Amino acid sequence: MSQAVPPVLSVQPSRALVDEKFSVQVENLPPGCPVTVRSLYQSEDKDFWEAYGHYVSDHRGTVSVSEDVSLGGTYTGKEQMGLIWSMRPAPGSREGLRLRKRDMCTPMLVTISVYRGHEDFRDQTALASALVERWHMAPGVQRIEVRERGVQGTLFVPPGPGPFPALLDLWGGGGGLQEYRAALLASRGFAALALEYLKADDSKPNSPGDKYFETAFEIIRAHPQVAPDRVGIIGLCFGTLVALSLAAEYPMIKPRCIVCLSNVHHKSRKNTVTEFPEEVPERFKTVGAMENVLVWRDMGLAVLKMQHPKIPVGNIDCPMLLINGTDDQNWPTVEVASDIIKMMREAGKESLVTRVDYPGAGHLIEPPFSPLFRATNFMLSGTRKKVMMLWGGKTKPHADAQEDSWRRILSFLQLHLYGDPSPKAKL
Repeated sequence: MSQAVPPVLSVQPSRALVDEKFSVQVENLPPGCPVTVRSLYQSEDKDFWEAYGHYVSDHRGTVSVSEDVSLGGTYTGKEQMGLIWSMRPAPGSREGLRLRKRDMCTPMLVTISVYRGHEDFRDQTALASALVERWHMAPGVQRIEVRERGVQGTLFVPPGPGPFPALLDLWGGGGGLQEYRAALLASRGFAALALEYLKADDSKPNSPGDKYFETAFEIIRAHPQVAPDRVGIIGLCFGTLVALSLAAEYPMIKPRCIVCLSNVHHKSRKNTVTEFPEEVPERFKTVGAMENVLVWRDMGLAVLKMQHPKIPVGNIDCPMLLINGTDDQNWPTVEVASDIIKMMREAGKESLVTRVDYPGAGHLIEPPFSPLFRATNFMLSGTRKKVMMLWGGKTKPHADAQEDSWRRILSFLQLHLYGDPSPKAKL
């Protein structure tokens, strides 16, 4: 591809939050020229992730990723953000990877490049490239480490004097402290405490006791930039079990609203919210295991039929948003959502529940444009045994679900924490 004016690749905006879209354009190509546009990211674990689409330039010698159709690659069709949501580990990578940003004070640095042709692009030198910054934390957001009264977590506070509505952010049974959703929520106007309540590296999970969560709520409400009467809870997977339990059984907490992603509503026979995984019989923990991949959906269906204690969700008096994927292979979350609604109906409170089921989406419903992690390495609670867990999901439907659900989550939180259905962008 020899020409007087070299190709130029531009990305606008080149610096943005991870839930914002960008436009990629390549100019100065020959008309009708086949090219591959590729994204490449090296994670904090030093693993490479990539996505790419095959395009043909128009009569002006231009390719616009947001307007033109990808003819092949990791995505097809007109997909403005396909270079992000269709990312997958580069060839030769380790198995079972999951891409999660750990340092909120630095951006994801993604290189977007264009190559000639539709084949063997990895062996070529790029015709043109641009570097994109993808941030979870907007300028002015405060990141505050919480090590107080036995509680461990990280509080993110939006720019400005406040007071702001706030959220307790609860992740799932893998344990550890995950900050990226809380940072993004703060970037959208909600203070958020990412709470560590299950240890990721100990021989046994940390079962802190229910007082731990009450104390965490007290810490959020006591912060001078938080509106103490406008605190909600957001949880994923096992985090939804905790969220539902806190709202149903702990009158001191009284969340303003709850967001549940991939619902779980069974609890420990010991009446604590952190020990349910320990009690699941071993014979159920391997139901559906095939080719060294654990499929827990059938186990969850079996638990639904057992006389196992459930969270008394009929006691909940605040609005709930239930979000699930129909291809969830980790837990029967759609069936659980139906059971939650049944229990709320029996309590005369069905009107408090908003439910959204996404066809083809899996268990790990993340902020928008996150790649699909259909199966990843996972540490089993208690044994800390490393397994491969099947989460489910189909790439394009899952991406659509993440984008749409994030809009719904922000609107839901805006309505019930701010009293305004229009989300405020905090850039």
